[in-house]
This record gives sequence, structure tokens and C-alpha cells, in this order.
Amino acid sequence: MVSKMTPATMDRREAVRNLLEQRDGALVVTGLGSSSYDVHAAGDADNNYYLWGAMGGAALVGLGIAQAQPSKRVMVITGDGEQLMAFGSLATISVAAPRNLDIIILDNQHFGETGMQQSHTGSGINFASVAAVCGFSDTGLFHSIVDVNKLCETLKAPAKGPRLYVLKVKAENITRSLPPRDATFIKNRFRAHLGHLPC
Repeated sequence: MVSKMTPATMDRREAVRNLLEQRDGALVVTGLGSSSYDVHAAGDADNNYYLWGAMGGAALVGLGIAQAQPSKRVMVITGDGEQLMAFGSLATISVAAPRNLDIIILDNQHFGETGMQQSHTGSGINFASVAAVCGFSDTGLFHSIVDVNKLCETLKAPAKGPRLYVLKVKAENITRSLPPRDATFIKNRFRAHLGHLPC
């Protein structure tokens, strides 16, 4: 679960854009901070569920949506710092065993929202290995856009259980692309996309 470190050189915005261009109708949940900005920068959409708060909640929100919408694929796009706040969520997701949940971790090996301090992944913690030990049906650690393009094809294939993939991205502060901040609006828009009345 601890890996030898290699430099992270992937462009995060390009990686996320490629994922979303080939999302094939997947519902997307974003983690707090940069992953929300990355998804919004690729194009706002009614089936994007942005989390402005609740750090560490993205994977479990994704699990809840996956359980409520078993006919739809759910893709969580979050960061290493956000996922570190919910380390135990990987065990919960593995036990729940949804076949329609994919977790993508954008790993820059730093806490980007609090000053770019090195995160645990910068010391070798490997989320792909952790997820594999927990019992995820497929995991992977990727370092290039070529890898991401191959991953997009993998994501289109039916899964036997939850999947988790780590994309090693450059540690940099990119201009923020801010999604709507109104949580009620985001929730109601997402519900409407699914055919539910606002609440």
C-alpha cells in the first residue's frame, strides 16, 4: 500500500476533460476544491453534482447515488487530500459492492486547498493498492494522458464491483473555474436531470 514515488506530470484539466468527453451519460460527483473546478472547467452539466463542503464526503455521496440509481453509472472525481479524509469509505464501498460506481482520484500528492503541503500520497500511500486490498473489482495507477484514454474505454465496460483509479497529476495552482455555489440549485438541477421533482 506504500509505493515508490515517481514524479506526477499529467495535466489535470486535460485528464478530466478526456474523462468527461467520454462519460457516456455517467452521473458525476465531485470532491471539494480543485476537482470541482476541473469538472466545471470541462463544461457545466445538469448531471454534475458539485460538493462545495463536506470534505471527505464525495465517495460516500457517490455510493448513495449509485445505490439509488442502479441503472446509471456514477463517477466520483475527487482529490487525494479529500479522499484521505474518508479513508474508511473505501471499506464501506467495498462491502456495499455497487457495480456502477467508479472513483477517480486526481492525485497531486499535495493538499492543494490549504497551501500545497505534501499529502500522505506524497510519502507513498497508494490508493489503488488500498482499494484492491479492500476488495474493489478493479484498480489502477496512471501517469499519462495515454493511460487516461485507455481508462475511458475500461470505464465503458460493465464492472463486477466498485472500481478505483488514481491519476497522478501535476501539483500546480490553476485558475479556478467556479461552479454554482447554491447547493439547493445544484441538488434540484441534479434531481430534475434524473426525472424527480425539486424538494
